[in-house]
Amino acid sequence: MSANMDNTNSKEQAGGMDQGRLIGGAAGGALLLMGLRKRGVLGLGMAAVGGYLAYRAATGNDPVMAAAGLSGNTNASKPIFVEHSVVIDRPAQQVYAYWRQLENLPRIMSHLESVTVLDERRSRWVAKAPLGTHVEWEAEIVNDKPGERIGWHSLPGATVDNAGSVQFESLPNGGTRIHVALSYRPPAGALGAAVAKLFGEEPSQQIAEDLQKFKATFEGANPQN
Repeated sequence: MSANMDNTNSKEQAGGMDQGRLIGGAAGGALLLMGLRKRGVLGLGMAAVGGYLAYRAATGNDPVMAAAGLSGNTNASKPIFVEHSVVIDRPAQQVYAYWRQLENLPRIMSHLESVTVLDERRSRWVAKAPLGTHVEWEAEIVNDKPGERIGWHSLPGATVDNAGSVQFESLPNGGTRIHVALSYRPPAGALGAAVAKLFGEEPSQQIAEDLQKFKATFEGANPQN
């Protein structure tokens, strides 16, 4: 039994490493080509970074980490934490009800392609990733207080380990302060986050923009739940 479990864990870890190297290789190749097409210092820098990513993906070795005397394991990154708040001129219960309909989330968050509700608490999420790819996972709501809070985390086996919460604070003027907090691990580790940011798929950028867009839409259209 123990041997079977060890083999299963090894296969899961290998699968995660293969996916991380695939994403890194694709990003590196694209960045290398972009750098070669550009001229000057910027193009040279892009080509250098792209070549580094492609080399690391092809060989599994990290020359930068090795030179620093550190492990080249890019899957051991720490979670990245992102949070942002926005005030909306609508009652907390109304805003909460819209968010609690999880199918609405792709209308709020531009990096999401779809959310499919599986049951009262579980759902399947599909999100955009760099270079036109996508990642998906299943999540479970673990904290649900109507009109006040929604909290969730990804289930075991998710491509992107993540957790998040949305708090809805009622304000004296009848509006609502929304506070979104996310914690996630990029598929290719810490370097994957840097690559994602380069290609415009970095949550700290997206959340701020998405919440401002949601504010304008929700206040202007009074959406139905």
